[in-house]
Amino acid sequence: MSADRKKQTAAEAALAYVEEDTVIGIGTGSTVNHFIDALAARKLRIRGAVSSSEASTTRLQRHGIEVFDLNAAGDLDLYVDGADESDRQLRLIKGGGAALTREKIVAAASRRFICIADDSKLVEVLGSFPLPVEVIPMARSYVARQLQKLGGVPVWRENVTTDNGNQIIDVHHLRIVDPVAMEDAINAIAGVVTVGLFARRPADVLILGTDSGTRILP
Repeated sequence: MSADRKKQTAAEAALAYVEEDTVIGIGTGSTVNHFIDALAARKLRIRGAVSSSEASTTRLQRHGIEVFDLNAAGDLDLYVDGADESDRQLRLIKGGGAALTREKIVAAASRRFICIADDSKLVEVLGSFPLPVEVIPMARSYVARQLQKLGGVPVWRENVTTDNGNQIIDVHHLRIVDPVAMEDAINAIAGVVTVGLFARRPADVLILGTDSGTRILP
């Protein structure tokens, strides 16, 4: 089965967690695009969604799904998003699509976080995927120097501006054995908006698309 078909399988399985007449949080990325399309095709009667990116907002609205501001929606029962990596404790690396800050906010505001991905995203130790860090533009070089001290190789993701008007540094060659400590250390650097480690608020359920269907953790 292709990776894209596995993503679609995981996305469709997540529909089982959606309750009618609710506002749900929706993330960003290729797997989430499958989820949005499946949500619209099934015609589930949700009241609307809180979106983590302009791209997802556009896709939701194209399907006729109302998009709410989180300030108006309040706390959410459910958030559905993908991941670039997950360990077996459902701690994640996210931000390949540069939406990590808004994703982290919506995840924090949600009672339950369902992560959807293909099975290649499950790893024993996080860090093979370069760790995204959103930074204030004037602090980019300073933050990069501090990230080097943590053992990584920082690379500016040139020509990318986040929906918040900031920049992304991707940190290569990390082996993140203590994701919570790493998340705290990077978030403490002046000029960092947030890091794409979702360890303090990991996923609650991980749905993996596999060659034989879906695998659900825990």
